[in-house]
Amino acid sequence: MRYRRMTVAPTFARVIILGIIEDQTAIREALCEYLDAQPEFNCVLCATSHEEFMVELGSLPVLPTLVLSDIGLPGRSGIEGLALLRQVLPEAEVLMLSVYTDAERVFEALRQGAIGYLEKTTPLPLLKEHLLQVAAGGSPMSPSVARHVTRYFAPQPTSPLASLTPREHDIVRGIEDGLSYKLIADRLGLSLDTVRSHIRQVYRKLQVNSKAEIMAKTRPRPLLPW
Repeated sequence: MRYRRMTVAPTFARVIILGIIEDQTAIREALCEYLDAQPEFNCVLCATSHEEFMVELGSLPVLPTLVLSDIGLPGRSGIEGLALLRQVLPEAEVLMLSVYTDAERVFEALRQGAIGYLEKTTPLPLLKEHLLQVAAGGSPMSPSVARHVTRYFAPQPTSPLASLTPREHDIVRGIEDGLSYKLIADRLGLSLDTVRSHIRQVYRKLQVNSKAEIMAKTRPRPLLPW
């Protein structure tokens, strides 16, 4: 049997109408049987591909309000199918369930409208809790997936040169080139006193006390061999 369709009248007050797209038979059957046995869910369609899901969708008396979709599917991938799912089921949420947890797939799925992203190794009882979180307005993610998201939004380290003015950058470049204050003044067409004033500002902003410390703070460090 390539898909299961169950339309038993729900007994749970806030039943979640569920659709599942998963090409691996054992996993698909386990998901369908476990979740449909829960009072919170009515699993109306289990399909092996997006194409099959769309064909069977038209014959359902009630449409899914939540779709659990794999990514590595025959035909249209889970990510490629997201846009179409959003068009056909605009009121439904789509939760990804995949063995792939690389940042590229995670962010592409979220960009295409997935409400969350879980690893396929998620135990069934925990998966149930995540599905209930979606119904309650949450966006569940497995720890490895959440790590990609938090790293993406974490503040990026600021360059020590970011606070310097363009003229102060010119002064630093002169120091990096090994020039004396007088030669820097000649290069930039400034007085020696003006160069010294800029140097004091550079020292203050970079929190250094010598040319050597400026060089150490502004030059990129070589990559370690390991």
